Amino acid sequence: MKIIGFSIKKVVAERKNPSKGKLEIKQGLNIENIAIEEINISDKPSLKFDFNFSIDYNPDIAKVAIEGSVIVLDDKGEGKEILKDWKKKKFDHPIKVALFNFILDKCNIRALHLEEEVGLPFHLPFPKLQVAPAKPAENPKSEKNQANYTG
Repeated sequence: MKIIGFSIKKVVAERKNPSKGKLEIKQGLNIENIAIEEINISDKPSLKFDFNFSIDYNPDIAKVAIEGSVIVLDDKGEGKEILKDWKKKKFDHPIKVALFNFILDKCNIRALHLEEEVGLPFHLPFPKLQVAPAKPAENPKSEKNQANYTG
């Protein structure tokens, strides 16, 4: 199975209340529906995974939500099995990990931009540079006795 499409249907970023006290940020991703999707680029069937990605800033401070779809080409004929399991409220196919990682990559980037636009703290920590402590000299006596000469 190959991911061949990604689309966003709805984007919401809202600040509700000013931040007071401790801030808790929760991130979630749910598959809302799985269905067969007809596409023009292949004779093979494809599956459409509708998703809902959300970031909640608690206690009721803000919310970022993205709804969309991912189209997956069913080149191995596993779609019927996935749909059968989905009707039983189960989705444990190996594509799930790759699908979730793909959605998280796309939505996290979009969410960071929305958070900046609305003035929210980022839900993912950014790397920070730190000054390393100076290393103590291994042999302080030898450094004091060296000549300060360049020639």
